[in-house]
Amino acid sequence: MSLLEVTIAGVKYPAPSFLASGILGSSASLLKRVLESGAGAAVTKSVTVNPRKGHPNPCFIELEVGYVNSLGLPNPGYLHLLEEIKRLDEKNRVVVSLAGSSIEEFTKMAEAVEDAGFMAVELNFSCPHVKSYGLELSKNKDVLVKSIKEIKEVTRLKVWVKLGLCDNIVELAKFIEKAGGDAIVAINTVRCIIIDIYAKRPYLSSIYGGLSGKAIHPIAVRCVYDLFKEVDLPIIGVGGIEHWKDAVEMLLAGASAVQVGSAIAKKGLNVFTEINRGLENYLRENGFKSIKSIVGLAHKR
Repeated sequence: MSLLEVTIAGVKYPAPSFLASGILGSSASLLKRVLESGAGAAVTKSVTVNPRKGHPNPCFIELEVGYVNSLGLPNPGYLHLLEEIKRLDEKNRVVVSLAGSSIEEFTKMAEAVEDAGFMAVELNFSCPHVKSYGLELSKNKDVLVKSIKEIKEVTRLKVWVKLGLCDNIVELAKFIEKAGGDAIVAINTVRCIIIDIYAKRPYLSSIYGGLSGKAIHPIAVRCVYDLFKEVDLPIIGVGGIEHWKDAVEMLLAGASAVQVGSAIAKKGLNVFTEINRGLENYLRENGFKSIKSIVGLAHKR
């Protein structure tokens, strides 16, 4: 067994640094490049049942502390994405992100994902700036729970559920665990507003956006730490991971793996190799024999 190998819901991945949804996950060629660059797994861009144009410009801004976007889930629809990526060789390392607005939509898309030969889906209950999807939909516990149960009943897929920052994130995680979910991904971007002081109005066309990058890292670590104390499911930590030390911090808080997104804009795809090498050196220097050895260690006193 490799020092960096991790197992999530019975599926083995060669490294604990994964590509987060929404970054470079819209084509077979991009996903292949990501995996070849050292990512243990890659999550696709979130897809919906029908194509979406997303929000009009301006919908993205770079800040000193990170990025704010309100892209609005633009995508060509789930059938187009599956047709594009179904010939990928390493389907076991590609997780398809689904953004449904109902139980029926999630189930319909999940069945197609299994038919295309993939092993896992990530249900997007976390996007903070799209009406009737994501974080807003997570308020409806029936949709959350029944979507997981339906998918588990009609497919053999591993079901990851991505949660956004909210006051009841631990409660939602417990519902996911009881419903039969296989992993929790936390968190997505943090809901925010940017005001253009010269135009004297919100900068983004949709008013609300999602903050990503280094600024949200301590918040994401806190969420992972709290979740680890309350649920037994594997947790995949997301939020401001730019350096191997960020990944170690997330693992010590309780994550079994991490996802990387915004850092790619700064460092390119080399970020996966950097994180993996740093993690491997950290494990060796501290006498650990696996990633699993440090998961949740920050809870032990």
